[in-house]
Amino acid sequence: MHEGEVPVDADVVRRLLASQLPALAGLPVREVRSTGTVNAVYRLGDHLCVRLPRLAHWQDALDRETRWLPVLAARLPLAVPEPVAVGRPDDGYPHRWAVYRWIEGATYDDGSVADEVTAAHDLAAFVRALRTHDVVPDAPRTGRRPLRELDAPTRGALDEIAATAGARPEVAHADDSGTRADAGTRSAHVDVAAAREAWDLALEAPAWDGEPVWVHTDLLRPNLLVRDGRLAAVLDFGAVGVGDPAADVVPAWSVLGPDGRAAYRRALDVDDATWARARGYALHQAALIIPYYRVTNPGFVTTAVRTVAQVLQDLAH
Repeated sequence: MHEGEVPVDADVVRRLLASQLPALAGLPVREVRSTGTVNAVYRLGDHLCVRLPRLAHWQDALDRETRWLPVLAARLPLAVPEPVAVGRPDDGYPHRWAVYRWIEGATYDDGSVADEVTAAHDLAAFVRALRTHDVVPDAPRTGRRPLRELDAPTRGALDEIAATAGARPEVAHADDSGTRADAGTRSAHVDVAAAREAWDLALEAPAWDGEPVWVHTDLLRPNLLVRDGRLAAVLDFGAVGVGDPAADVVPAWSVLGPDGRAAYRRALDVDDATWARARGYALHQAALIIPYYRVTNPGFVTTAVRTVAQVLQDLAH
């Protein structure tokens, strides 16, 4: 998915385990297929998984996660990843990697949750609980730059979406049958004119000048697990830190529909400025995802297209 990505397969995982964590080396290893973009993930036996950053700079995300998850987890009402061990780079794999407890569940989608409003309340309870942690001096800063500083890349992404609308990707991976590329093409239908207007409106949102709080920052559908119809776990804390609370209002559009969105806003008591800022961040993030992953990760593109549609629907009412 990324230029410079390190190739990883089950044999690489087995070799790393054998040399560094021999007590786990006898467990079966199998790839976990997902729309994740930061780590390659392999199931390790029934109760563990191995996560390997795809690019060098994402080692920092793994380090942040393994440092702060044990501090934050106890107060959180949903399951979160539990680090078990951190591995070293070697000649065959040049990044740090980690072993975690496996969390059972299905990725959040409209069919996996029994009731969206209940899911909204459960997610809001998670966000509120995360915010209760003290902002200690060494807490990492996180979050996106102010919306006006994101103007050029957002407009550039929307221009690229417009330019490729209806176009068939020229290249897919060598082991693809063509299905992934075609799916990416079909999924990337965006009302770019309306999205540009929505972005213009987002730039009018007041800049954040409040006190930082703990935020997850990446509450997208692929990072939420559902079990028995209820939200059960939150994954991927690689960008966790303290910053603008708008970062965790983004799932109002990236995860939820109209009913859940209204419930989520009420549960978090979101003011108008934070709401407008969060909607802008949701649009920005989705706009950048669509052209970047159009060929390599069409499932992720589909979620981003949905987010843009939710933003536009919200503004239309």
